[in-house]
Amino acid sequence: MSTKEMHRALVRRSLKSIRRVSTLLTGDIDNWIRRPLRPIGRKIHANVTMIDKLELILALAREQHFGRAAETVGVSQPSLSAGIKQLEDSFGVLLVQRGSRFLGFTPEGERVLEWARRIVGDARAMRQDIDALKRGLAGHITIAAIPTALAMTAMLTTPYRAKHPEVRFRILSKTSIEVLRLLENLEVDAGLTYLDNEPLGRVNTVPLYDEEYRLLTAPSGVMGDRDYVTWGEVASVPLCLLTPDMQNRRIIDSLLRAAGGEPSPTLESNSMIVLFAHVRTGKWASIMPVKLAETLGLTENVRAIPIVEPAATHAIGLVVPHREPMTPLVAALVSEARSLALALGASSARQPSTGKK
Repeated sequence: MSTKEMHRALVRRSLKSIRRVSTLLTGDIDNWIRRPLRPIGRKIHANVTMIDKLELILALAREQHFGRAAETVGVSQPSLSAGIKQLEDSFGVLLVQRGSRFLGFTPEGERVLEWARRIVGDARAMRQDIDALKRGLAGHITIAAIPTALAMTAMLTTPYRAKHPEVRFRILSKTSIEVLRLLENLEVDAGLTYLDNEPLGRVNTVPLYDEEYRLLTAPSGVMGDRDYVTWGEVASVPLCLLTPDMQNRRIIDSLLRAAGGEPSPTLESNSMIVLFAHVRTGKWASIMPVKLAETLGLTENVRAIPIVEPAATHAIGLVVPHREPMTPLVAALVSEARSLALALGASSARQPSTGKK
C-alpha cells in the first residue's frame, strides 16, 4: 500500500469511528463533533471540540485523580469537571463516580472511555500521517520497556534514527503491566515486553528473541566453576533479584518453586543495573537473561552459567496498539523490529500478530 493510500484509509477509518460512536450515543454527528465547550476556565475556550473533551476523559483515566488530570491537560480542576459534566449532558448518562475524590467510571463511562481511546488515537494518527506527507517522518516516539529488555532498545532506535534523523526518542523503564496500561491510555507509542507469559490484551506484536536465563556469579563464588547448574541447585543460592512487581521476578520465582525451592533474595531492586553492579563485586549472585548480561558486559569477575532442568525460555517482543493502518512513526518502528528479529534469529519474524481481549 502506498503512502497516499495509507493516508486515505486512515482518514476513512477515523471518520467512520467518529460517526459510529456519535450515532450510537447521540444520533447527531455534526452537532456531536462541533458542539463546543462553554468558556468554563482560563484555558478552555469556546472552540474546543468533542475530541478535546474526550482528551479530558483519557487524562482522568490515566491519573485517577481530578487535580492531577487537570494539570496534565493544562486546565483548572473546575474546568476539567465542567468539561466532563458537559460530556455527561451530551450523552444523557453519568460517566464518572464522584465523591470527595475520583471513585472510578460508571459502566457507561467505561464504554465511552473505550471509544475515546479509539477516536483520539485515530485523530492523532491522522494528524501525524498528514504531517508526514508534508515534511517526511519527524516527531517524537515513546517506548516503554521492561528492565530486562531496556538495553535492547538501542538495537531498534539506532538504525531507526539513521534512516529518519528528524525523529526523537523517549525510553521509559516500566513493568510489563505498566507497559500495557500506557499503551492502552495512548501515553506511549510502543513497548518491549514479554509476549507469552501473561495476557497482553488488544495489541499487535513482533517477536524479537527468546529470553534465556543464566546464573551470574563470581568464578570463586558458589557453583562459580560449573559449566551448568539446575534450577533446583540455584534455589539454594543467596540471590539478588528484581522486585516482585516485575514479571521477570515472577517468572524466576515460579521456576525456583517448581524446582522445590523458595525464593529468598538477599537484595531486591527494580533496576538491572543495580543487580549487575552488585554481581560485579564478586560477592553477589543473580539470575539474568543472557542477552542482557552480554550487553552489560561480562568481565573476568563474572561468569554467566546456563541454568537447565528445565531450560526455560520466554519470548520478548515489540508491542504496538492494535490499529490499522499504523501511524507512520509506529510503522517505521515495526519495520525495524522485523529486521532486528531476523538479525537475532527469532523463531517468528513475521507480520505482527493480533491479540484479542
